Amino acid sequence: MRPRATAEDIRLAESSARTKHWKRWGPYLSERSWGTVREDYSAYGNAWEYLPHDHARSRAYRWNEDGIAGISDRRQMICFAVALWNERDPILKERLFGLTGNEGNHGEDVKEYYFYLDSTPTHSYMKYLYKYPQAEFPYSQLVEENRRRGKDQPEFELLDTGIFNDNRYFDVFVEYAKGDVEDILIKITVENRGPEAANLRLLPTVWFRNTWSWGNSKRKPSLRQIRSAQDSVVELDLHQAGTRRLYCDGSPELLFTKNETNVARLFGAENRSTYVKDGINDFVVHGTADAVNPEKSGTKAAAHYKLRIEAGESVEIRLRLTDADFKEKSAFADFDGVFAKRKAEADEFYATVIPSDLSSDAKNVMRQGFAGMLWSKQFYHYVIKDWLQGDPGNPPPPAERLKSRNSQWPHLYNADVISMPDKWEYPWYAAWDLAFHCIPLALVDSDFAKEQLTLMLREWYMHPNGQIPAYEWAFGDVNPPVHAWAAWRVYKIDKKRKGKGDRAFLQRIFHKLMLNFTWWVNRKDAEGMNIFQGGFLGLDNIGVFDRSAPLPTGGYIEQSDGTSWMAMYTLNLLAIALELASEEPCYEDVASKFWEHFIYIANAMSHRGHDGMGLWNEEDGFFYDVLRLPDGNHFPMKIRSMVGLIPLFAVETLEPEVLAKLPDFRRRLEWFIDNRPDLTENLACMRTEGMGERRLLSIANQEQLRRILKYMLSEEEFLSPFGIRALSRFHRDHPYTLHVNGNEHRVDYEPGESSTGLFGGNSNWRGPVWFPVNFLLVESLQKFHHYLGDDFRVEFPTGSGNLLTLWEVSGELSRRMTSIFLQDANGRRPVFGNLEKFQTDPHWRDLVLFHEYFHGDSGAGVGASHQTGWTGVVTKLMQQSGESRERKKTEPALAEVAAD
Repeated sequence: MRPRATAEDIRLAESSARTKHWKRWGPYLSERSWGTVREDYSAYGNAWEYLPHDHARSRAYRWNEDGIAGISDRRQMICFAVALWNERDPILKERLFGLTGNEGNHGEDVKEYYFYLDSTPTHSYMKYLYKYPQAEFPYSQLVEENRRRGKDQPEFELLDTGIFNDNRYFDVFVEYAKGDVEDILIKITVENRGPEAANLRLLPTVWFRNTWSWGNSKRKPSLRQIRSAQDSVVELDLHQAGTRRLYCDGSPELLFTKNETNVARLFGAENRSTYVKDGINDFVVHGTADAVNPEKSGTKAAAHYKLRIEAGESVEIRLRLTDADFKEKSAFADFDGVFAKRKAEADEFYATVIPSDLSSDAKNVMRQGFAGMLWSKQFYHYVIKDWLQGDPGNPPPPAERLKSRNSQWPHLYNADVISMPDKWEYPWYAAWDLAFHCIPLALVDSDFAKEQLTLMLREWYMHPNGQIPAYEWAFGDVNPPVHAWAAWRVYKIDKKRKGKGDRAFLQRIFHKLMLNFTWWVNRKDAEGMNIFQGGFLGLDNIGVFDRSAPLPTGGYIEQSDGTSWMAMYTLNLLAIALELASEEPCYEDVASKFWEHFIYIANAMSHRGHDGMGLWNEEDGFFYDVLRLPDGNHFPMKIRSMVGLIPLFAVETLEPEVLAKLPDFRRRLEWFIDNRPDLTENLACMRTEGMGERRLLSIANQEQLRRILKYMLSEEEFLSPFGIRALSRFHRDHPYTLHVNGNEHRVDYEPGESSTGLFGGNSNWRGPVWFPVNFLLVESLQKFHHYLGDDFRVEFPTGSGNLLTLWEVSGELSRRMTSIFLQDANGRRPVFGNLEKFQTDPHWRDLVLFHEYFHGDSGAGVGASHQTGWTGVVTKLMQQSGESRERKKTEPALAEVAAD
């Protein structure tokens, strides 16, 4: 526990107790709502084309709003964001631009530069940076050049256009500080980085999400200008939540329109409203005087600041969105004091989270990592029943959609603030991503982490059959079952922070997880042999086939990773059951059940019933998928990939004091070991006591572990300078090929972007370093060391003669991963690759992007640039292992890590 509660801790406690709703407002606005499944009402699921970027400024969204550096209330009734115009662009910059999945040569890709610099868990203080070019934004060039390039070429980025040459851009800093729950101070600071004066129109914008055009809302909210002695003021009347006001310092002109679709522009029909969503755009950019309402009312309004900023100059704009009525006194009298106080409180809070012995550079990386996690919250709204059937008073959706995407999830009703992988490229939750998000989130706000995990198991999320929704493009796809692992980790982190475990949370989630476990057993074990076919399992193109589609060979794949994930799942549920059994003995029976499940699955991995074909290949000393053909033939597909390392995740230790407290469980354990050697003889020995008299539960025995680690820790195979690759480098010179019906299917080592079109081609598991699986490998090595101790040593790297304990290996891997973001001896960050602007420019080099995955050889960031998401676990690695070899852990420290 912390020695004393900081101001932010107090706010978190008040929020948890619901005495003050500090989280009512936050960065819950999406950064892209166009091109999403929710907004797609086409017949055949053409989401990217149905509502493209060109329509976004003119069409009212049905489900979610978007904006730049935006905030909203947690129901997203009221939204605020920043719009900009450099007097050269063809449109206002109201939302971030990027390529659709069909336009990008490597899938969807945001083509802007923006950074999450800071946020507290209650969003009492937040800071964001957007870099806005002063020349005309190259929309067409970005589309055309990326369309021209093939998958063998890199993406064409905004920096590549030369638009930032001579620093001709504005740095737009947007900061928020809460004076109270409903009192939000907003500071926008614009700095001209260019060599000469430049004009900028700054349009802070407030609007209501359109809830009235769909035939199910009786009253429309309204905005209007009110008189003020000192400032321009927008009054917001929202009947459900009362009146608020946006105070705009400096008396800018206020522009009003309505958040209604411009049907005339998009479809050539007559507009139902005189004023429409893109009215402010047309007024400012095209000078269309009658595009805004002279009566100064509507459902969307912007303060129009006309700025001329000299070279190197900085201009500050202040606003205040509040339920307070300042009447005759200034809304900005205490503005600077509140900002200074909230910023100091944020520093105080993070001083209790970020280790004091880290370098200033590492502290900056951690702080931005947490900022990215917290800024990536989003109000996610999607009601499948309404989406399938259509809204009253609106044209019905095409009949085809009733049997298309997500039609088997009519119960799903999502209207919550959820942690997103990335609010532009992935502005929808993904089940296994979310599990990893909760680890860094638990370090700063364990209540939110627990809420997120519980939410995915609620009856309006989880399918009645027990399946957890995967992601909006296909809720029925299967993600790895890591929810139990995350719940157990969050429980322990929370227990360490607060000094007491939240057993109510653990019980609640355990019972729901048993429903999901049953779904896995009933749906994904085709022959009842404890060998699982997960299908997709989140690893995109890792195999020779698309594992979520029917195989071109016929038959099915017995998946090493699917089966291993299930073995891990049983051990996670076993650990939770044992914890609950320590106070409620009835859970001992359940613990025994999951232990037996583990034994059956682990045995099947090595020895599969009547034909003797297991997933373990004794000749190679590695786990492989097995392809089972319709004619009964079967063979291992010898691809050395993460699929064969995932069995290491299925490891747990049993502490002697736990067994001593649970005699019934121990008795059943001993009976099974004595009487079922046919099931236990091929596994790690469960009777031999290891370090600290612990017992080991593991798929891999010591000999198998050594053989697997020879591959994993070889720099010619899996070991990269930046972590463990998803595919062995061996396949660079030895691609795996399989010929089916005259077609060649192959897997090559690809350390960067994908050259295949599987799953859109925007993610690649054929060589890059991915943080979620690397994080689990680090944790697994720690668990193995917790049992094996210092006497068990392996070469690191393989062939070097340098022997390390598994604890030391886990630390080395952690530091390789964190080094991606840290400046090296030459002041360069591997994550930036060959982007000289980021490597050397003082206004860029300390702005960290966390990325979806990383080049297997160079460490350069690849994939979604703002997917802090699961890459946010780097904050936990830095907290645990530091940044240098000198911060080695002792055994007591190891036990502490194992406990949290």
